[in-house]
Parts: sequence; C-alpha cells; structure tokens
Amino acid sequence: MQFDRVSIVKRANIYFDGKVTSRTIIFESGEKKTLGIMQPGEYEFSTEAKEIMEVLGGRMKVLLPDCDTWEIFEPGDSFEVKANSSFKLMIEGIADYCCSYIRD
Repeated sequence: MQFDRVSIVKRANIYFDGKVTSRTIIFESGEKKTLGIMQPGEYEFSTEAKEIMEVLGGRMKVLLPDCDTWEIFEPGDSFEVKANSSFKLMIEGIADYCCSYIRD
C-alpha cells in the first residue's frame, strides 16, 4: 500500500534514545500519520489525539489504557488508543508501524 499526494516532514521524530523513530506524513485534507520503526525494548507513550496504530511488520505486545491484560498485535492488526491517555508496548524484535491521529 502507498500514500499518494502527501507532504512529508523531513525531520525524524526520535524517541527513547533513537530506539523508536518515525516520519510525519500530512495529507491534503490535513490528516496526519506517522510511519515508524521500533527496536526491541519497553516503551510508554502518551496521546493527545485518538490514535490508531497499525502493525505493518514485527510484533507488538500492548497494554492499552484501563486494561490489565497485555494483547499481542501482528502484521495486519491494529489497535485504538483514546485521546489524553497512555499505553505501554513491549517489542521483542523490530516492529514497523503506521500511526493515524484522529481529531474528533
């Protein structure tokens, strides 16, 4: 799959000492997504907007807000995180992802 007619922000988003990186893509409509890579590790992210995370490669073990059980997501899977919350990830190998930011 590809995205057509987009703008790409050249500067990378770099988190956790470079273990998580992404690039921001902006669509003509103003919609924003990031495409990124996560190296093995444990991470916690906070959200401002609602996010939909799509796993493109690798495997993600995720603890979603208000949940006590970790869930596993693999390529083709996606999960949603509500706005103004946080979620945890455990990454065992390289994980490739697309994150969509949803403004209500």
